[in-house]
Amino acid sequence: DGCRADTGVRTGDTISPWYDPMIAKVITHGPTRATALGQLARALEETEVAGTVTNLAFLARLARHEGFAQGKVDTGLIGREIDALAAPTETPSAAKALAVIAAAGLWDGDASGFSLWQSPRRAVPFEEEAAIRVHGPGHVAVELGEEAHTCQLAEDGWRVDGAKTGARMAQSDGAITIFLHGAHRFDIPDPLARGADADASDLTLAPMPGLVKAVFVSAGDTVAAGDRLAIMEAMKMEHTMRAARDGVVAEVLVTERAQVEAGAALIRLEDEA
Repeated sequence: DGCRADTGVRTGDTISPWYDPMIAKVITHGPTRATALGQLARALEETEVAGTVTNLAFLARLARHEGFAQGKVDTGLIGREIDALAAPTETPSAAKALAVIAAAGLWDGDASGFSLWQSPRRAVPFEEEAAIRVHGPGHVAVELGEEAHTCQLAEDGWRVDGAKTGARMAQSDGAITIFLHGAHRFDIPDPLARGADADASDLTLAPMPGLVKAVFVSAGDTVAAGDRLAIMEAMKMEHTMRAARDGVVAEVLVTERAQVEAGAALIRLEDEA
């Protein structure tokens, strides 16, 4: 109630980087600014988009920003508050456990093919070491490194360690998105493709379509984990690309002012000699 979503994007449409990449506009109203802003923040937090990177979390934080709520807005607000507004969203361990279940093909609770008389441990391809033990339909124990979670499918959805989650899931193109207090995307590795490509930490990839605004390294430079490599401008924001590990810049695969697509390789590292 009190919320409208306007969008002109349909299945099969291409969102071009040459035009404003807005895919939807959320509009709320209320008797007071505070009421309308509260509805706006909730609407943004409950909007589910999978398959691409969006600025939903940024917009929701902006809607709850104290200065914005008071109407104290100027052109420098986002620049001053960018660290808080664009901070990475922490991934709940419950979201990881549910992603493992989805990666194992058990989201609907189907345990066919598993023994009901014992609980063999089964490794699951995931971003980190993960395994499951199926105790029956809709009853799965998930191991994530040293963590363990008991997950059960109830009438109101999956519960993790007895707690109701209300989580939803979307899956496509080798990735799983779990909607639980925000959208959490997990790239599911193909076990048959392991070792075919360079280590993921060797490549710095564009997280979304955008303009390469600056490149700070050249081939042969030595970098440390966290060092700034380049800056991309996308969705009217600047995004800093940082080194995933220590190493030497083997190749710079992009130039400043270049327009790149999501997933484009920008910089490749190699081990220090």
